[in-house]
Amino acid sequence: MDETVLTEDGVRLWAVRSGAVVPVVFCHGGPGMWDTLGDVAALLSDGATVHRWDQRGCGRSERRGPYAMARSVADLDAVRRHFGLARMALLGHSWGAQLALRYALEHPDHVSKLVYVSGTGIDQDSTWRAAYKQNLRANLGAYLGRWEELKGRGERSDSEDREYSVLQWSADFSERERAIEHAERMATPWFGVNFECNAAINAEGKRTWGTTALRAACEGLDVPTLIVDGAEDIRPRRAVDSLEQALPRVSRKVLQGAGHLPWVEAPDGFRTAVGGFLADRL
Repeated sequence: MDETVLTEDGVRLWAVRSGAVVPVVFCHGGPGMWDTLGDVAALLSDGATVHRWDQRGCGRSERRGPYAMARSVADLDAVRRHFGLARMALLGHSWGAQLALRYALEHPDHVSKLVYVSGTGIDQDSTWRAAYKQNLRANLGAYLGRWEELKGRGERSDSEDREYSVLQWSADFSERERAIEHAERMATPWFGVNFECNAAINAEGKRTWGTTALRAACEGLDVPTLIVDGAEDIRPRRAVDSLEQALPRVSRKVLQGAGHLPWVEAPDGFRTAVGGFLADRL
């Protein structure tokens, strides 16, 4: 059943809970998107009580800022309190992996385990973004011209926003013959990307990631962490190496034949790795 989480500054967030075992809260990607992790919840349904939510201003949540990492961390804590969780496992994907990591650094007593899926590490994005852009354009192939046309427009209609997003997301899949199909699934139902949220949080990240203080905080994080990568992710996986080196209690699983959403193209490997990690009494 859908639920409404009320933050301390009065913003209404959409949330839903399913399952009856280990409590896990999901943090979806973006920023500016909505929860597209229903298939992940289904993969883990035998061993986890999954709590999913749409972040502030996104999807089914109220479209109201402000948009910032600190605000996102506070909203995640509001979700925790709403569901009455003293401690929880966190699973974050892409930008959501960065959010989950930041929450664990600030509230380690509330986090039992961290699953860090397809994140981009703790260095400045200048260390990987050029390669990402090159890989993105290469994977777009025949769709590159249309994507560039839509990207260059000052204003797009809602349908054009959806088309632009589907094309861009299609580059995230290793299975090129089914890439558009997979991206269409992500965009259905379509809630509209919050580009204001995306721009604000990404701009903040450029100022706050890649610091010695962040690395030192990760070195002191006493939370068991599993890093999950798709080997064919167009964001170079070397971006995550420094995070892996910094964390004291970390394991890493690279899923072959999978891109940025590894559970789509390697569901059995993803279920085994993540389900086993969550079930393990470390």
